[in-house]
Amino acid sequence: MTDLLQERDAWSMANCSVARTLEIAGTRTALLIMREAFLGTRRFDDFARRVGIGEPAASARLKELTAAGLLERVPYQEPGQRTRHAYQLTEKGRDFLPVLTALRQWGDTWATDEQGPPLVVRHKDCGAPVHAVLRCDDGHDVRLRESFVDAGPGLIRVGPDRPEPEPEPGPDGD
Repeated sequence: MTDLLQERDAWSMANCSVARTLEIAGTRTALLIMREAFLGTRRFDDFARRVGIGEPAASARLKELTAAGLLERVPYQEPGQRTRHAYQLTEKGRDFLPVLTALRQWGDTWATDEQGPPLVVRHKDCGAPVHAVLRCDDGHDVRLRESFVDAGPGLIRVGPDRPEPEPEPGPDGD
């Protein structure tokens, strides 16, 4: 087995999944809007109020998260009112839950004050706290140094005869 990490100069991170994820949901407000969506927030005004941001910022982040396919707009109408839109998680958005769970778990351990975490997420069936864990496809929990990096199908190899590819422009064109 070749240690791919020892060959890091021979491969490119131009198509890095972490970088691409951060382009989609890597701002503080995007992550907090996703937190709110998982906690049941659906309406524009509620997102802005609960996240503590102005309407222009809420509008921009909700548009970005909708364009990225994590949220979708759904029409609703209260009696006597015009049709408005609420936001709900898509399948892609629901798949983001482990990311927020891992961030919350790390924050509960390393970034809380002396009072402790403000929320504890529990399993409905048994009441035990919910945690993010690394687990292989065979069901084994995986700790630090119990894994290795292998080439994936999207690995781009570079070198003297294979130049680094140009990075794709981000959502703002840079």
